[in-house]
Amino acid sequence: MSEKGDFECIRLAISSGVAVLTLSRPEVLNATSPAMVRELLLALDRIDAADSGVRCVLMTGAGRAFCAGADLRTGESGADNTGRHDAGYDLEVYYHPLLRRLRGLPMPLVTAVNGAAAGVGVSLALMGDLILCARSSYFFQAFRHVGLVPDGGSTWLLPRLIGRARAMELSLLGERLQAETALQWGLVNRVCDDDALADEAGDMADRLAQGPTLALGLTRRLYWESAQHGYEDQLNLERRFQRQAGATEDFAEGVMAFREKRAPRFVGR
Repeated sequence: MSEKGDFECIRLAISSGVAVLTLSRPEVLNATSPAMVRELLLALDRIDAADSGVRCVLMTGAGRAFCAGADLRTGESGADNTGRHDAGYDLEVYYHPLLRRLRGLPMPLVTAVNGAAAGVGVSLALMGDLILCARSSYFFQAFRHVGLVPDGGSTWLLPRLIGRARAMELSLLGERLQAETALQWGLVNRVCDDDALADEAGDMADRLAQGPTLALGLTRRLYWESAQHGYEDQLNLERRFQRQAGATEDFAEGVMAFREKRAPRFVGR
C-alpha cells in the first residue's frame, strides 16, 4: 500500500508489515525543511496507529542522496540566514521531536544510506538500529563549513559509536567519511554495491517484520537506555522488559516451535 496524501517532501509505502519512509526532495539531495519534518511526524503517526500493521520501518532517500542536511534556504524562525538569529529554533520546534519519535519507535528501524548523509542527515542515518550503506555513500559532518556546531544528537551518538577521537576528527575537520571506512570503524552494519542497496535493505526489513515485534522493539529500547544506566539499573530494566516479552503470543509461539523443532511463525503480538 502506498500513501501520498498530503505528502510533498516524503513518500510512505506500507506493505507486508514494512513501512518504507523515503525522503523525497531529490532536487536538493533530500535536504530537510520544517515542512519535511512535519510530514515525517505525520507519517510516524500513521505508522504508530494500532491498525497500521507495521512491524519494521525502513528509511532511505530518493535519487542520489540520503539527506544533504538542513536546507539553509528555509526556516520558520524569522531568520535571514545571516547568523543573526536563534539558530536553535528549528531544532527545538521540529528536529528534536522527530528524533525523539524515531528513538521511541516500538519496532525496528533500518536506514539505507544512498549517497551523501550530511549534517542532520548523519543523525537521521544513525538512528537506524541497523544501518546499510551503498558503497559510494559517505557521512559528512558539514557544520564547521557554515559556522555551526554539530546537532541532531550527533554529539551523543558519534562518540558512543566510534569513540571521542574519531568523533572530534569528523566534526572539527569536516572531512567526508566513506562507507567502507565507516564500516571498519563500526559506525554502520553493512556496505553493499550501489545497485543492491534497495534489495538488501528491503530483505533485512522483511526479515525483521517477520520477527517477534514487541520483543524486538523492547530490545532496541534496552540498547538506547543502556548508555544512561548503571549495571544494576540495566539489570532491572531487562527484568521488566522480559516480563512484558514473556507475556506475548510470540513468546508462546517461539517456545512451541522450539519444542516441535520447526521455524516459529511470529505474528507481532
